Amino acid sequence: MDTVLRVAVIYLFVLVGLRILGKREFGQLSPLELVSLLMIPEIVSQALIGSDYSLTTAITAVCTLLVLVFFTSLLVQRFERVEHLIAGEPTLLVYDGQFIADAMNRMRVTPDEVFTEMHKAGMELLSEVKWAVLEPDGSIAIVAHDKGNDPLPHPRDERKKLT
Repeated sequence: MDTVLRVAVIYLFVLVGLRILGKREFGQLSPLELVSLLMIPEIVSQALIGSDYSLTTAITAVCTLLVLVFFTSLLVQRFERVEHLIAGEPTLLVYDGQFIADAMNRMRVTPDEVFTEMHKAGMELLSEVKWAVLEPDGSIAIVAHDKGNDPLPHPRDERKKLT
């Protein structure tokens, strides 16, 4: 039981620490995937190098970790509040061709990073961008202005229409 408790405490500590660190640091990994990837080798290495001679302890620890990941993913899938707590929310970086400096500073995103994603989307000018959104997975999504003169709803309003 000691192993299960230790793994659970470390899991929660690493998950919270990585969530505080910020979504730009994750790249394409979700926090759950990153925590799992960090912890499994560490848990198994104890049994491999002999500091804990019990293979049963290592297997118990990995099973505990996998069960925690499974239950966390269930909670994330079932409860929107838990999803926002674990994965975070999208952050609007550009709105109607204008940088949102506070959001960019808070998320530690540079204008060059936004321009790089704009170029990948085939845009050259900031004025062509309707929205640039930092997604919870750390990627930046770029949405171009429509050719017409449609009013610009806020992305959060658009997401609510989908649910």
